[in-house]
Amino acid sequence: MKSSFMMVDGGGLMDQRKGIMKIRHVNNKVRYVKRPIKKKNNRSSYRERKDPKVLQKLFDSCKEVFKGPETVPSDSDVNKLCSILDEMKPKHVGLSKNMQFFKSKSVAKGTPSVAYTPIYQCDEFSLCIFFLAANAVIPLHNHPGMTVFSKLLLGDLHIKSYDWVDSMPPPESQPRLARLKADSVLKAPCKTSVLYPTTGGNIHEFRAVTPCAVLDVLGPPYSKDDRDCSYYEELQHSALSNGDSSRVNEGGSDYLRWLKEIEVPQDSHMERIDYWGPQIVD
Repeated sequence: MKSSFMMVDGGGLMDQRKGIMKIRHVNNKVRYVKRPIKKKNNRSSYRERKDPKVLQKLFDSCKEVFKGPETVPSDSDVNKLCSILDEMKPKHVGLSKNMQFFKSKSVAKGTPSVAYTPIYQCDEFSLCIFFLAANAVIPLHNHPGMTVFSKLLLGDLHIKSYDWVDSMPPPESQPRLARLKADSVLKAPCKTSVLYPTTGGNIHEFRAVTPCAVLDVLGPPYSKDDRDCSYYEELQHSALSNGDSSRVNEGGSDYLRWLKEIEVPQDSHMERIDYWGPQIVD
């Protein structure tokens, strides 16, 4: 008999068995438990899921591409990372569409859960996976001075994103005009999405249509000192002065919105869970 570590990620139980992760729908808590399991000969499945080559290639390329704060990857470097991410499959990070978490059609009680799994982080970039239960939301937020690659590995995900219309921010607590860049549903497998410090939909919201897994590459990662995350809400026209409303109307109300910075939403908490997929060599 052997012990295996399990984790509940806000509605999903992850079972670490010889490096193979299973997710099952359980509840809204995150905890570790031990459960005895019978030893099984599962070498073929183990080899299929433990495929570190693609993840290692992504990691090595990130070390070459990201040069630190105040830098944006060149077009050729962006294409290089996209070509790797576009070919990535769930198994390359130890996941499978057959895991119960992704097959479950039920919705957990309370606020649908969001969890994240850090794979690697340094001053120049980070790699992490976000798990969103059905109907879960990562609220509208920004990525200051960052270039972000998002690869939807599993599930259907609605993305809504904006870029600022004006380069200069308004006085504190004042709304800021933003242009809609995306408002659509992505279905895995799909191409990699890329956002930049000032373009590509730097302010975005994720809303899970079905249980999802998203692999994010952030360069540079968030920093509480100078790259902290800010959250926003869309303002309705009725909440604005006539002058502000007319500006939206002139620009086309289907594409322009006023966004106001808000405090961290109370229901935006994310549980951190350990990464059990293929390992990278630094």
